[in-house]
Amino acid sequence: MINVNKTKEMCTALNSKEPLRIYNETTERVTQFTYLGSIIDNAGGTEADIMARIRKAQIAFSALNKIWQSTTYSAQTKLRIFNTNVKAVLLYGCETWKNLKYITTKLQIINKSLRKILRIFWPDQITNNELWKCTKQPKIDLQIRKRKWGWLGHTLRKPTEDITRQALEWNPQGKRVRGRPKNTWRRTVLEEAKGMKKTWAEIKCDAKNRARWRILVDALCSVAD
Repeated sequence: MINVNKTKEMCTALNSKEPLRIYNETTERVTQFTYLGSIIDNAGGTEADIMARIRKAQIAFSALNKIWQSTTYSAQTKLRIFNTNVKAVLLYGCETWKNLKYITTKLQIINKSLRKILRIFWPDQITNNELWKCTKQPKIDLQIRKRKWGWLGHTLRKPTEDITRQALEWNPQGKRVRGRPKNTWRRTVLEEAKGMKKTWAEIKCDAKNRARWRILVDALCSVAD
């Protein structure tokens, strides 16, 4: 039997205003909830999840302050610790993020952390490109794009009855609100594919061949926006 006390309901403005009732009990309506470590809200965006990821990464970085300040560890060792304990926290679930410029700007908070690891403080100056080169860090937008397209290929190779694959092509019914359509995750994927002169049908076909798919992903991630 379902425990109604632990059941939550979330709906958008287009959904019914009638509360959901299970076994004659009304469920609690929320505007966001956490699922598998990621925040999902009723606006359908990823901003709340990204800001939560940034805060968690900052906490993880601060917890390792003794290591960053230590002279015992080499810069290479510190960067390996940074990648596995801080950057991994920041980019958790990034495969579902929309790769937009304003999101990339928010995530570039890692540059401050890298400067602290290398002990580069004012008035010393170094450009972001120089910083990424000496720390061997890929640009954050390209790293997100590579993980997103890697996940996309894996999903497209699943059986057609798999719910994850079906969700990629799900077309919600009903009327949308007036105004410009939101820039969804699917639209960002199609826009990036358009730059490679690829259609959605061609993408699905390429995903079936792992070698061809790796070539496609490498090409997509070789040039920044």
